[in-house]
Amino acid sequence: MLHCKLYLVKAVALLGTLALLAPTLATLQAQGPIGGQPRRPLPDSSRRPGTVPGPGVGVPDAPTELPRVQTRAPQRTPEEQPLFTADTNVVTVDIAVLDNKGQFIPNIPAGNFQILEDDVPQKIISVGPTQSPATVALLIEFSNRWQSYWSETWYQTLTATYGFVETLRPEDWVAVIAYDLRPEILADFTQDRREINSALQRLRIAAYSESNLFDALTDTVQRMSEIEGRKAVVLLSSGEDTFSRLNFSQARKIVQEAGVTVHAIGLGQMLKEMLDSYGYVGGATRIGWLQADNQLRTFTKETGGFSFFPRFYGQFPTIFQSLNYLMRNQYTAVYQPTNTKRDGTFRKITVRLVDPRTNKELRMTGKNNKRIKYEIKARRGYTAPREVE
Repeated sequence: MLHCKLYLVKAVALLGTLALLAPTLATLQAQGPIGGQPRRPLPDSSRRPGTVPGPGVGVPDAPTELPRVQTRAPQRTPEEQPLFTADTNVVTVDIAVLDNKGQFIPNIPAGNFQILEDDVPQKIISVGPTQSPATVALLIEFSNRWQSYWSETWYQTLTATYGFVETLRPEDWVAVIAYDLRPEILADFTQDRREINSALQRLRIAAYSESNLFDALTDTVQRMSEIEGRKAVVLLSSGEDTFSRLNFSQARKIVQEAGVTVHAIGLGQMLKEMLDSYGYVGGATRIGWLQADNQLRTFTKETGGFSFFPRFYGQFPTIFQSLNYLMRNQYTAVYQPTNTKRDGTFRKITVRLVDPRTNKELRMTGKNNKRIKYEIKARRGYTAPREVE
């Protein structure tokens, strides 16, 4: 009975409170939403889509028009999709002009250069002498076939390697790669001579007796093909190949297409001559050595490089000096091919020095009007690009 009385008292109190709050609730309902937020203005039929109300309507001092923002790119039909095309294609050729003593001939006028592509004269855009830092990959044969520990050719290889590195300048970029069964990068391109010398310290004991020249050379030039500017491979090798996956013709084609100049120093020349003179080698071995030297000559000749076959240690300083000078002092010619087909074919390049008045071979003279014989070194060609599919 007591509980019922308590519930009755609470109910009466609640009804009294609601009665007191009724006028206040009615006033708030008439004013708008709770929290004092303004009501959304009614749309104005006279206003254009994409605009906001002007002054005094909804938002004060609003701009008359909002910027149009495109949130999605228009969809193009397959016929409208742009295709990548490269109508302009230029070819750069590094040219070395040497006299009969192997010295670079400077100050040749640009008008005396003529470039033929597949025997068709080309229009030269620019030609002139250039000097720039060298980007060189030093590719060294280091196998038990010729570089067994403390052998004569082992010592010659190290002498040539250290001697060449010492002639490089601080601004040159150098990589060191040794090969036997496979190529191994001992130091990637760097200007730090301490890193280069640390890499050369690893050339002590050869691991394998295989000498896979073709695989090592093609791997190196393919890695360097994407490098901008003047670049070269200095190859220290006997020229022999024992177990490569590629044959000579395949390697030759890859080297031609890479656009990297190859210079070669043939190792073991004195040892080969001594063994031959003492009758220690047969006809097959002698032919193999001649073929090895010819392979080095082919790689260098077709890329515009130089090959050296020293027999004495005293010849090395002159070779290093010549390489350093020739890698930095060349003429660089740029031309636009008349053959614009993008068919991936090999295009033969021929560089000539001519008299522009007669279009005949240029005749150079020195002291006492004596004729100077000269040789032109340039790469033999390039592979045209293919269409982008």
